[in-house]
Amino acid sequence: MPKKPKFTIARRNKVPVLTFTEPVGVGKSVRMLLQFDEHWDNPHSNQDLIKKHMQQAVDEGAPIIKGGDQLCLMQGRYDPRRARNDIRPEHDAPNYIDKIVEGYADFCEFAAPNIAFMGRGNHELSILRHLETDTIERVGERLRAAGSSVVTGGIGGWIVVKIHVTKTQFVTVPVYYTHGTGGGGPVTKGVIQTNRRSVYLPDAQVIISGHIHEEWIVTLARERLTSRGRVYLDEQVHLCSATYKQEYDPVNSSWHSQMGRPPKPIGGTWLEMTVVRETDGILRPESGKRQLPLFKVNINAVRAK
Repeated sequence: MPKKPKFTIARRNKVPVLTFTEPVGVGKSVRMLLQFDEHWDNPHSNQDLIKKHMQQAVDEGAPIIKGGDQLCLMQGRYDPRRARNDIRPEHDAPNYIDKIVEGYADFCEFAAPNIAFMGRGNHELSILRHLETDTIERVGERLRAAGSSVVTGGIGGWIVVKIHVTKTQFVTVPVYYTHGTGGGGPVTKGVIQTNRRSVYLPDAQVIISGHIHEEWIVTLARERLTSRGRVYLDEQVHLCSATYKQEYDPVNSSWHSQMGRPPKPIGGTWLEMTVVRETDGILRPESGKRQLPLFKVNINAVRAK
């Protein structure tokens, strides 16, 4: 039986704050579903799998984060990449964009209360640039009318995750999302971006991305210095979520296969955050008392099945 969503989301100082409202306690986890690069309107998108994973989030009251390229939108009259075999029959109409927006909103409506965030990818931004219609915000408006508090965002930005450990104590996790850029690379699979992003995003504990249709998690250990001069170690976790579009089809000579590109991982990602206790034992100079127990969050990710 579906559970009532266990979170709220709202902008504070222009930054979305995703708050898990029920105290989880030490040693317990919260999780959220990441869905990047659905390409929902493409004939090769696995719509059944998208819906299955959304239903899992609904069943446990978990938030859903959609990271861009939810829509493909490549078969419009203006688009030089269009091909007749890459359009679903239900979208083959003069109001092509409207059909897709309305269809995707209908598709997501059952999970509206659980859809917390929708970012824009290069596909949606291309439509905004060329046709001056914001497909993601239009879907967002439909979902809000169906009971969602969804926040929409650009191609990148911050989401602050707030987890209540007890009724009065909480821990925050700064998350940076980016739809992603570049081609990924057949050898590096885009992992080289972790070092680049870590330089200009030092305050992020987690950086999530997509776009390149790869799947990986990389942890960078760091030495840090507090404002009081205490040296400590922490970790920054980089996560790339996969796609729901199956492009690999050498038998039918798909463009992806003609380019000699390999199969890609298919599906979404469960981002898990586990609260643990951490006491540094440092004396407070002003009080002479030991510092109160601190909480931190360990990050893990698993494939949505």
